[in-house]
Amino acid sequence: MTQTLFSNGIAQWAKRVRQGKLSFAETTEACLSNIKADESLGAWEAVDATSALQTAKAFDNLLAAGVDLGWAMGLPLAVKDIIKADGFPLTNGSNADTAALVGPEGTLLKHLKAAGMVVIGKTKTVEFALGVTGVNTSRGTPWNPCDRETHRLPGGSSSGSAVAVAAQHVGLALGTDTGGSVRIPAAFNGIVGHKTSVRVWPTDGVFSLSTTLDSIGPLCHTVNDTALVHELVTGEAVPAPHPIKGLRLGIPQEHFFEDLDAEVMADFEHTRTLLVEAGAVCVPIHFPEAVERATLFPQIVPAELLATLGVERFNAIRHNMDEVTADRAEKGLSVSAVDYQLALRRQQQLIKKANATFNDVDCWISPTAPILPMPCTLLEHPQHLTRALNASWNTQPGNLTEFCAMSVPMHTTGLPTGFQIMLPCGHDAKLIAISQSIETLLNQTKSA
Repeated sequence: MTQTLFSNGIAQWAKRVRQGKLSFAETTEACLSNIKADESLGAWEAVDATSALQTAKAFDNLLAAGVDLGWAMGLPLAVKDIIKADGFPLTNGSNADTAALVGPEGTLLKHLKAAGMVVIGKTKTVEFALGVTGVNTSRGTPWNPCDRETHRLPGGSSSGSAVAVAAQHVGLALGTDTGGSVRIPAAFNGIVGHKTSVRVWPTDGVFSLSTTLDSIGPLCHTVNDTALVHELVTGEAVPAPHPIKGLRLGIPQEHFFEDLDAEVMADFEHTRTLLVEAGAVCVPIHFPEAVERATLFPQIVPAELLATLGVERFNAIRHNMDEVTADRAEKGLSVSAVDYQLALRRQQQLIKKANATFNDVDCWISPTAPILPMPCTLLEHPQHLTRALNASWNTQPGNLTEFCAMSVPMHTTGLPTGFQIMLPCGHDAKLIAISQSIETLLNQTKSA
């Protein structure tokens, strides 16, 4: 049952419950059974089976009494462990005690719980959410379920959340995206990830990696799931799926297609061809400034992380941190106030220039990540580690430009790859509508 529980989306699952084919308690029991069977995946930081089952049974009683809270009622939810959830520990992916830096449970999670979602537990994350590979030597690296024989990168930093969804442990998981931390694990695990527009979802109750770039987003099985969550969180209705015919696809001519794995390029070209055959129009766009991700991120993110942690605390815990994360964070110590402010000013310039390209296109498209999820053992070799750290090559530009973005699976065979769709900040509803049509086209091809 768990293998098909959420594969067709949350709406189909909710329909089965209302038809009496499944209860909330049975759903939770199935998820917990799958989690127990998949302990070797290491997706979870903490699980509270007793509380989850009690809550699910209470919702069954409510539904039987004629009280229906809607599609979110009884839905098993995973929460990335940089997000405060009452009744659960908060590690921020670290062995250092930093829970007090987050504060009480935030507006978003309270809202989702009020809508009826059942928090199953907390999922693993890269330490302080600063990392794209998913590797965490401090608290463990989840196992990507796309390959049960080889430990492959799960993607980061929302590693456990993506693995939990891909392995059918839950119907929905919360992640965060500062440089690609929702989209990269979505691509690596073959699921859907929505990087929401900055400041659209409330971020109180969440560890702050970057006050400038942080956003929260869902990891799930279908784009329609993201539509449901968007409407629940924001109150904004998502329009009908956007027609493919006449859709103007912006193809960046610089940066985004450099040094792709052959399989990633092949999957992208296959998807692009399908879209063109369905009536979409490809429009070349120029944004060479995307390359500035390499200079602006180190000027902004490490400095803002250290502002959250405090320099004294960072120096005290640095020797016990994940080495790659610590090295990246340490760069914030050498960022001057002038360089930091100049980076923020440059970011605003990039936002204006990137938004101007949408006079000619409806969206930007690219591969989500330039690489496949490689075996974790390869990171022992410097050249492979460098390539793995470039997983955010195509996602970070969207953070700098404050885009909202979606990653949908585009592979038909082989290891998972992601197709990225990007729109300006605040256009999440249109992003979802376009992504729904692209997903439908890809699914039709897979089933043909």
